[in-house]
Amino acid sequence: MFAVIGLGNPGNKYDTTRHNVGFKVIERLAYENNINLNKKKHHAIIGEGIIGEEKVVLAKPQTYMNLSGQSVIEIINWYKIDKSNIIIVYDDISLPLGALRIRTKGSAGGHNGIKNIISHLNSQEFLRVKVGVGEKPPGWDLADYVLSHFTKEEMKYITESIKKACDAIETIIKEGSVAAMNKFNKKVKE
Repeated sequence: MFAVIGLGNPGNKYDTTRHNVGFKVIERLAYENNINLNKKKHHAIIGEGIIGEEKVVLAKPQTYMNLSGQSVIEIINWYKIDKSNIIIVYDDISLPLGALRIRTKGSAGGHNGIKNIISHLNSQEFLRVKVGVGEKPPGWDLADYVLSHFTKEEMKYITESIKKACDAIETIIKEGSVAAMNKFNKKVKE
């Protein structure tokens, strides 16, 4: 069984912000695989289903970004999911808009949601699908930037990268992380 957990903040005012890209990936993945996100438990909105031949639980933690680890640890403990089958999907300001990066481990890289997950799991070793939301412009506060909404022009790129992230997650589940990294970890020109 896999847990695919997209990070974001609950509430309409955050719905289309850079920080909610993880939620958007989960919503699209659920739609494409006919999985209903219809349960509220483990401090998350959850859907259970099948991708390929694997059971999956899709989740959007409702704890707010910086406390995501609370929901993640509850989900993996309840479903008894091995840490190697956890996939965390989130925004990354160090990647160009539209870029995608899959990693099997690593530091939080300044991302407070990931920092909290590492703290709760007591490990940096879990799969990540990072969706590039572009670098913070000079003079911007980081919190203001990640909570800002995409422009119309940026939405074209982000919509495509959300689709690509779903394809990457499906590849991880069906073929493994190495196959997914070989296919999706490509340089993207800005």
